[in-house]
Amino acid sequence: MDHEAVLALFDRQMRRDARADDPATRIERTGDVVRQVGAGNEDWNAVVWSDLDGATADEAIAAQVRHFAALGREFEWKLYGHDRPGDLAGRLLAAGFSPESEETVMVAPIDDLSTVVELPEGVRLRPVTGPSGVDLAADVHEQAFGTSADRLRHRLHSQLAGQPETFSMVLAMAGDLPVSAARMELHPGTDFAGLWGGGTVAAWRGRGIYRALVAHRAAIAAELGYRYLQVDASDQSRPILRNLGFTALTTTTPYVYQP
Repeated sequence: MDHEAVLALFDRQMRRDARADDPATRIERTGDVVRQVGAGNEDWNAVVWSDLDGATADEAIAAQVRHFAALGREFEWKLYGHDRPGDLAGRLLAAGFSPESEETVMVAPIDDLSTVVELPEGVRLRPVTGPSGVDLAADVHEQAFGTSADRLRHRLHSQLAGQPETFSMVLAMAGDLPVSAARMELHPGTDFAGLWGGGTVAAWRGRGIYRALVAHRAAIAAELGYRYLQVDASDQSRPILRNLGFTALTTTTPYVYQP
């Protein structure tokens, strides 16, 4: 994989030319910044791309703070490791942003990935096609990650109702018990499909369910004509993804501003 070419393609398709990821949100382009603005704080409000330098960065940051503060919104500046200027992270900190955990953006050509789904005995996959499945997936997310899934639940219900073609979601079921959930964000007109979730409840970890869910989603993405799978990988999932054929592209860190 040509690292620089894929990174440039990712920046252009997924960030600079970003599309709203929810029917309740919109993309706005102002100067050298692209942001997503939702209807409220339950939506994802964020700066997704910028092209700044030492002379323009501070005013661009201040302008975004003013914009979202006027709306009364918390927002995220999704900072990537290669974004300019090189001290952008420090400038965000100085402006009152708080960093969350860094993740690694990993990418794999779909043609290089296995699409063979191997599940442990007694586990089956169940596609999420309705509101009850969304609620089960959100419940699994809370159990697996130990964090609230309120925003995720809101967003998935909104997508299901208004843009069902933009995501694919699946549950791993042990009998009638959901033990893992994963989704794939689909971006028509781009080369990338994004993998999200993949959280497995503690008692079922280490049995290959995460790998099976990656293979399942890779098969769907291949059938839909996507070229690459992309993941914002935590420290826990990065070694598994590397073994499956994913390559580190850059890093990403959410810098959050609360008005």
